[in-house]
Amino acid sequence: MDKIEAELRTYDALRMVGIKDDLLDASPFELSGGQKRRVAIAGVLAMKPEVLILDEPTAGLDPKGRDDILEQIAKLHEESKMTIILVTHSMEDVANYADRLFVMNHGELVMSHPTKEVFARYKELESMQLAAPQVTYVMNALKDNGFAVPTDVTTVAEAKEEIMKLFRRQA
Repeated sequence: MDKIEAELRTYDALRMVGIKDDLLDASPFELSGGQKRRVAIAGVLAMKPEVLILDEPTAGLDPKGRDDILEQIAKLHEESKMTIILVTHSMEDVANYADRLFVMNHGELVMSHPTKEVFARYKELESMQLAAPQVTYVMNALKDNGFAVPTDVTTVAEAKEEIMKLFRRQA
């Protein structure tokens, strides 16, 4: 591609990941950890891949930086329909952002299902030194203690909604 096309793609990719115009000429040493990751992702996006693979893209970031990066990735997926493969150990992040999970154990694919189906098998995950999101355990504990709540809840927002429904029914 010619220089103009490369510059246009670069600019578009930087905008896609939330890098504002005032940072376009900044030195990499002036960027935060989250901004550096966004620039790295933009470099890949400028090549217009069909699939984007991100290995622990939020490792070492503060909670706000983590949330910002994941929101940008979700927005990118939604707007571009690009396939995004996210490698992570954070089950809360997976619950909030992933449609489907591929669980590997000792190099072997052992599960490939929609997110809720995988987390419903949390005891199997534990046998592989993995875990479901904390809220999955909370909802299962409530159910085990006689509360009529669904156990396929994987996010805090879903749990809040279901617990509020329970209280309304009991009121």
